[in-house]
Amino acid sequence: MQAGKRGKHIPAAQALSYVGGVTCLNDISERELRLWERPEDRPWDKFFDWLNGKWYDHGAPMGPCAVPLADLADVHDLTLTTRVNGQVRQQSTTGHMIFRIPQIIEYLSQFLTLEVGDVIATGTPSGVGHACGCRLTPGDVVEVEIEPIGVLRNPVVSE
Repeated sequence: MQAGKRGKHIPAAQALSYVGGVTCLNDISERELRLWERPEDRPWDKFFDWLNGKWYDHGAPMGPCAVPLADLADVHDLTLTTRVNGQVRQQSTTGHMIFRIPQIIEYLSQFLTLEVGDVIATGTPSGVGHACGCRLTPGDVVEVEIEPIGVLRNPVVSE
């Protein structure tokens, strides 16, 4: 089967045959975004503030390249490291993900058609951002590294 193809209702057992490649993605979020003043806080407001905080221009840098799945020994045994200004904030493997990639593809393809070129950001282990009380500031440099893909390096700039 050819990798990187369109699909819907994809069973987990076939899911990896739909993957064209793997890369790094830095999912940057403004967790404290509040777009408007509200007379009251509703339970869903924080979710939408968080979601809107992911949609800024340049908010999800990706790269440095995509490695074909066939060139990886095991997509569930890749080392992931995130650094801010050279300090390690995360270090783990894709084997520690809550959901394995075939499960994610099976789930998503139940309600949307996956197209060639779609990107699925799977998330990372703990250790960054809001959960640890850390905030990025202009001038910081964030590096996301997945061996053997490479290092995605991006500076933090003010809008």
